[in-house]
Amino acid sequence: MNTSWNALFVRRGALQEGHFRLSSGRHSPTYVQCAKVLEQPEDAERLGKALAVQAPDVGADRVMAPPMGGILIGYEVARALGLPFLFPERDDTGILSLRRGFTLSPGDRVLVVEDVITTGKTTREVLELIRAQGALPVALMALVDRSAEHRVEDLSVHALMRLDIPAYAPEHCPLCVQGIALTKPGSRPVSTHSRG
Repeated sequence: MNTSWNALFVRRGALQEGHFRLSSGRHSPTYVQCAKVLEQPEDAERLGKALAVQAPDVGADRVMAPPMGGILIGYEVARALGLPFLFPERDDTGILSLRRGFTLSPGDRVLVVEDVITTGKTTREVLELIRAQGALPVALMALVDRSAEHRVEDLSVHALMRLDIPAYAPEHCPLCVQGIALTKPGSRPVSTHSRG
């Protein structure tokens, strides 16, 4: 882990300790709230440039990031790389789709940028959308990778920080046993299934 980035996340209140219900439905003693570290424009720019430096040379044509958390860092990475940026939104049925005139063409090579990758659920939705347009996801980047495999489907995660943070099924959560109040941060609804 890069300790200078870790220190920035701590200083900005982006690494939070407590008892959190993740969007996967699992419980965790630590939550990564990247919005807090991206709140200051100079920090967002610096993080975007640092992530762009790590971008693999894959000939990307554009950058895509999922809403909401990925949009700020995705834009900053695109700006640092001098590439167009686009983001999907959920339609009335909850499916990610391109709106606002954003389009992908067959053969477009897309660099996907996330704020935090935990289970990879949203990332898989973005990859599916890209492929459905005939485009090709060529690399996956994140500010924080807290996933178990450090990859989503066939793409390795290139991240500024890798954090090994436990996540528990609710029925096996030691924080619940201790009676610590549960908080649901984030913007995505909680899954009704426990996922790893």
